[in-house]
Amino acid sequence: MVTFLPRAPGRLAEVPAFDRAIGGAESNVACTLARTGHSTRWVSRVGTDGFGDHLLAAVAGCGVDTTHVQRDPLRPTGLYFRTAGERATGLDGEATDRGEVLYYRAGSAASAMTPGLLDPAALHRARILHLTGITAALSDGCLGVLRTLTRRTPGRPLVSFDVNYRADLWRDPAQGPGLLLGLARGCDLVFVGEDEAAAAWDLHGPRAVRAALPEPATLVVKHGAAGATAFDRQADGTDTVTFAPALRVEVVAPVGAGDAFAAGFLSGTLRALPLFTRLRLGHLTAAAALTVPGDLGTPPGRALADRLAALGPADWGSLRLGPGWTADGAHRTGGGTGTVHDPRTPNPPDTARPSTAERPVPRRSRDSEVRT
Repeated sequence: MVTFLPRAPGRLAEVPAFDRAIGGAESNVACTLARTGHSTRWVSRVGTDGFGDHLLAAVAGCGVDTTHVQRDPLRPTGLYFRTAGERATGLDGEATDRGEVLYYRAGSAASAMTPGLLDPAALHRARILHLTGITAALSDGCLGVLRTLTRRTPGRPLVSFDVNYRADLWRDPAQGPGLLLGLARGCDLVFVGEDEAAAAWDLHGPRAVRAALPEPATLVVKHGAAGATAFDRQADGTDTVTFAPALRVEVVAPVGAGDAFAAGFLSGTLRALPLFTRLRLGHLTAAAALTVPGDLGTPPGRALADRLAALGPADWGSLRLGPGWTADGAHRTGGGTGTVHDPRTPNPPDTARPSTAERPVPRRSRDSEVRT
């Protein structure tokens, strides 16, 4: 979609002007992966209007292949307006000052996707096919697309799925959670926030989420600012459980961080890196999105990301990342000033090795990996 970002804080009713940008969960992931050196393709639909022109040009400008994006002469490109705060999750007792998001995409070109419009050649030649639950909420046709692509068929690519539960997107809010759970069970790699799992499925804690989603080979449960836990199914049927703490970040706007985390983790997956490193790359890429006002931050270059991902626990914990950190490498201390150290000479992490003793998940006080 084309997004409109507020030029001033406040409620949508009070914001006097907006800046145009681009957004959308799947295109955010594609753009971020392309910017980190991967070959990506975005498959979607936009209108033949000026917003569609802008969206295609901006996504292609990130290095994404847009040749399989269809243009619809009868339906408009989707739009949304938002304030700077976090989206509401639907949990009881949630703060009332959450950000507002106003969607204009009912009847949009993207909402008219159907399984019959898919080009299998555009999808199944990839190593990873990334989907999100947002698409499933747009229309019955879009839900059919997701059901088709999450069906376990021979020769399909690794199917990645970000649950992205948005209660206000579903025409029938009561059906959304069950449909998302069914789609997630058909995938190989699933991302879900701990708050999403609580709001959608009344599941609390990563082990409860894993119990409800045993089918994906890899499940990543995100704990917000605390970190993320990954369950990885082994050949003997047990899980390796890995927790990686998040970074301290000077947050400019929280929107887009989940997409960036998925892109960082997928980058590590494409490079066959250890699970712990993939989680850290997810945190670093999320930090790039958190420190800009729009959905898309400039991800750290691969060399910088790899150096930081290899830091020991103490050095990782001492980092504080603020606006511009990916451009100039300005890694600051918890006090907010000064250079921490030269990340080119890191202490190798020594706590990500498997342990024979089980620990609680997540263990937020240190990095951990344990097979259960």
